[in-house]
Amino acid sequence: MFRCYFYPVGDDKALVVGLAALVLLALLMLVRTPAKTSPIRRRVLMGLRLAALLMVILAMLRPTFVLTETKQQSATLIVLVDATRSMLVRDEVNGRTRWESVKQTLADARPAFKELAGKFEIRAYTFDAEAHAARVDGGAIELPDAPDGRQTAIGSVIEDVLRQEAGKRLLGVLLLSDGAQRAYPPRDLLPQTAANRLRHLGYPLYPLRYGQSRGLGQVQEVAVTELLADQRVFVKNELSVTGQVRIDGYVNRPIPVKLLVENAAGEMEVVDQQTVKATGDGQRIAVKFSYVPQNPGELKINLEAEPQAGELVTTNNRLSTFVNVLKGGIQVLYLEGFPARPEMPALRRSIGASPDVNLRDVVIDVRSPDTRPAGMNEWFKPGKYDVYVLGDIDSTAFRTEELADLAEAISKGAGLIMLGGLHSFGPGGYAKTHLVNVLPVTMGPLERQLPDSPLNDDLHLPGPIKIQPTPEGLLRSSLMLAGTPQQSAAIWAQLPPLRGGANKFSGLKSLAVVLATTEQGQPLLVSHEYGDGRVMAFAADSTWLWWTHGFEAAHKRFWRQIILWLAKKEESSEGSVWIRLPQRRFEPGQRVEFTVGAQGPTGEPIGNATYQAEIALPDGSKPPVALIRSDQGGIGSYRETLQSGDYAIHATVTAEGKQVGTARTRFLVLDQDLELDNPVADASMLENLAVMTGGEALVSEELSRTLERLSRQTESLEVQTEVKRTFWDTWPFFLILVALLGTEWYLRKRWGLV
Repeated sequence: MFRCYFYPVGDDKALVVGLAALVLLALLMLVRTPAKTSPIRRRVLMGLRLAALLMVILAMLRPTFVLTETKQQSATLIVLVDATRSMLVRDEVNGRTRWESVKQTLADARPAFKELAGKFEIRAYTFDAEAHAARVDGGAIELPDAPDGRQTAIGSVIEDVLRQEAGKRLLGVLLLSDGAQRAYPPRDLLPQTAANRLRHLGYPLYPLRYGQSRGLGQVQEVAVTELLADQRVFVKNELSVTGQVRIDGYVNRPIPVKLLVENAAGEMEVVDQQTVKATGDGQRIAVKFSYVPQNPGELKINLEAEPQAGELVTTNNRLSTFVNVLKGGIQVLYLEGFPARPEMPALRRSIGASPDVNLRDVVIDVRSPDTRPAGMNEWFKPGKYDVYVLGDIDSTAFRTEELADLAEAISKGAGLIMLGGLHSFGPGGYAKTHLVNVLPVTMGPLERQLPDSPLNDDLHLPGPIKIQPTPEGLLRSSLMLAGTPQQSAAIWAQLPPLRGGANKFSGLKSLAVVLATTEQGQPLLVSHEYGDGRVMAFAADSTWLWWTHGFEAAHKRFWRQIILWLAKKEESSEGSVWIRLPQRRFEPGQRVEFTVGAQGPTGEPIGNATYQAEIALPDGSKPPVALIRSDQGGIGSYRETLQSGDYAIHATVTAEGKQVGTARTRFLVLDQDLELDNPVADASMLENLAVMTGGEALVSEELSRTLERLSRQTESLEVQTEVKRTFWDTWPFFLILVALLGTEWYLRKRWGLV
């Protein structure tokens, strides 16, 4: 479209131009031509003057010619085609795979693609974890014969493609997929996040969904979905293994489930087996196995369901984990009579923190006989436990034969410590039990204090009580809280007094050794030997206060050393270096965090230690892992876990230039077929993405029509451009004006008029 505009000079444009024109006309009229001049010459001169005058007036009006043109911008259509293994599932019409349906859809829409390609650019990609450019020729998109991608990273792929196509205007994004994102970190960006970016850019998403909400992988499938086992077990102790098997499509068919354990040669061998049978589709059946390890070390266990004919995926028929089998572990039974007693959780934390101590704590309330655990009579058989801890529990909680068995177990080498309490020692009625000869203190029947009866001040010492080790106690390993007796005594002096008071012992056995007293000399901690066993009587019952006053390390060391002495393992150094993992099974790409620590023979952390670690990968490589120093030791983190298989962490600890020890532990990265384990299509996801971006969820039959609509709807791509042209400010215009004036003067000169 062609238009002309005028931009006169001056603020009051019309007035300025008009006045200028009048002045110029007046001057023109004042110019006199001699009478002898011929009429022709007179008209020529007047014409030249008028032409110059008109050019001056035209220059003052400053005319501008504007040419407006409408142009269509270039644009690009992005086509993303899911090329992962889930597209192999045959759940489309007539038993076709999703991939076959995708190819048919693109073939049917080829004419529409070809027409669109005549106006706009078409960029096609196949994708899995990454986007891969696909060739577009004459409206045909070239695809591979079969999809083999193992991850569907819809969100990350859209972001990648937007970066690659940056600077282009997009008609939209066409997404052909089953809609289910299956991706490991760091490629697991949420599709909604990418869709939100499309929305802000104004690019609609048009998804086409392939597959059903219930795929073939669920119709016929046996999968081990759960495996639970204790991470620690002691040699020749029973290891309980539980699991869960999900069965789809094999109703009333017997399916063998096996427990496999790693042998000395590193091979997996079957140690137990049972058969499960589902009565309904999708049923989850619990299984339970037991195994008694005979040798210490790290043990790998597998729970496997036998693969069945027709299964599309078998990698999920097995789950694995690792168990630490400890040698020489100390089995401790801790019995309390009152669940609210604060000493119990403190002892649980301190005693149970040792890696070579297996603590079992039980509350038996004599006021509720129905809470008595079944099988208690087996707990006191010789050899069952190494150490027994009796808290504030009345003697009526036990049967006569149980305490008789306990006395026999002590005489054959087990250890026993009785803690202070209202129902311990004589007040608890133990003077009339088989423990009267076992304990290092004397008790009489008259000391008996029945449950819920008033406190007898003659049998108890009021608090607060300050524990003071005796000279002999400071020399015993069980009371050593530091490296030397002097350092240990300094720590004992700092420990807060015990507010709960203590039991008052009426007397001591002849061979009893007093290890600690009150400041007034009342015995608090007494020991002696009974047969082959060791026994302690501890009158106090509130060492938990050490925890609340910041002496956790002293509390842990004290109780660990008490247990070691009672178990006759006070020189034990087992477990000096350790590695702890929060779990033993990880998904590919999942971050693995672990802690490395070291402790001395009595359980105290080793200060100023140096920690080093490396991880042995399934491919045999051993990259080092940097450790961050913490109060517990060293904290490590490893992210490169894309390989499936067994990994091993090797840790070395040194102190003062000497090696303290090494440790090794393993973990497993699951062998998952992420695409086929559960290949369910997600139609709702695709519909949500379409709504978010202003697009539309399509079916295959609608693709051609949508492409034709995109080809026609180009209003948003039209841009108007204006081209301005002026002539009054150009050198030809100036030359013409000069030529007119010069010609007029030349003619007057030639004709003798000047």
